[in-house]
Amino acid sequence: MDLLNTLVDKGLRRELPTRDEALAVLATSDDDVLDVVAAAGKVRRHWFGRRVKLNYLVNLKSGLCPEDCSYCSQRLGSKADILKYTWLKPDQASQAAAAGLAGGAKRVCLVASGRGPTDRDVDRVSDTIKAIKDQYENVEVCACLGLLSDGQAERLREAGADAYNHNLNTSEATYGDITTTHTYADRVDTVQKAHAAGLSACSGLIAGMGESDEDLVDVVYALRDLDPDSVPVNFLIPFEGTPLAQEWNLTPQRCLRILAMVRFVCPDAEVRIAGGREVHLRTMQPLALHLANSIFLGDYLTSEGQAGKADLEMIADAGFEVEGAGEVTLPEHRAATGGGCGADAAGCGSHAESGCGSHEAGGCGSHAGGGVCGSAPVEVPAEARTDLVAVRRRGAGTDLAPNA
Repeated sequence: MDLLNTLVDKGLRRELPTRDEALAVLATSDDDVLDVVAAAGKVRRHWFGRRVKLNYLVNLKSGLCPEDCSYCSQRLGSKADILKYTWLKPDQASQAAAAGLAGGAKRVCLVASGRGPTDRDVDRVSDTIKAIKDQYENVEVCACLGLLSDGQAERLREAGADAYNHNLNTSEATYGDITTTHTYADRVDTVQKAHAAGLSACSGLIAGMGESDEDLVDVVYALRDLDPDSVPVNFLIPFEGTPLAQEWNLTPQRCLRILAMVRFVCPDAEVRIAGGREVHLRTMQPLALHLANSIFLGDYLTSEGQAGKADLEMIADAGFEVEGAGEVTLPEHRAATGGGCGADAAGCGSHAESGCGSHEAGGCGSHAGGGVCGSAPVEVPAEARTDLVAVRRRGAGTDLAPNA
């Protein structure tokens, strides 16, 4: 177990693992997955105790996006049978947010489909932020509106936004295989704009799109360089009607190894289990709480999640506690500097939430590498669980009560 002991020591010191060490975590066998979880759990508890931060998504504008992101149910040409509606009014969005806040969420994530906001869209979202903060003074608000133009991040900050989410999603080398209507560099630029404006950066990834272990390590190291406060880890939800509908590659054990690798590389960043946890982790979701310190409560943008009540019961049963509104999420050294670990820290890039569009998982086959026991894992095709992919039909954009 020399590898895991080394990674724990580095995590407690905020020291960056080597790429080979990160790859070795992904290459460990299923027989060793509980050892991996236990080791990464020591790092998670050192920096975040047993607290779990709850976040709640509000989809301000759903579907009809002009971008062609292959993973997304809202993409150009998508045949997924999702809800489609234009901008919610500020009072509608505030009402939707209230359900999540009543369920214990301390951050509301305002998401809108599209390439990026117009100046009028920024005005709309600014009015929505004000409506929410007028009612809930201490709530954190994160906006996720796509690619930002010059000055827009500053306007959102002035309106009261606390954070901005824009995910890198996958490695730079494979980004063009997933999306052609914008570039990886465009995404990096938006994260940097948010950070420069004083917004807490949120940026993460989507696992399960057919990427290699090297791709996963590449994107997590790229996030570290961007120095985000929160790193959402999405697992691909293979929606029927999207190009990646057949990508059923993830197992619960694979998902746990990915979360552990992110925790070792980003030891003191908020690691969030985002879209797809119910589909791919399934009954092993409680184990993931030993790796991540943050989850989304209830439903996602276009898919239904686990019942909010079940989320809360899961957290309690696993021996964790919901982070209170008055508690500071980040460790003191990060919070004191407005986020970011500094050049000597492992810290992880910009903050990302669930991002625009649906999340997915995949990439089950680990590449050769010794792992903890010196043997590469055996690849086992994951079962296609289409029964677990449920399109959201309640909450924002509908007349039905939300799940929170």
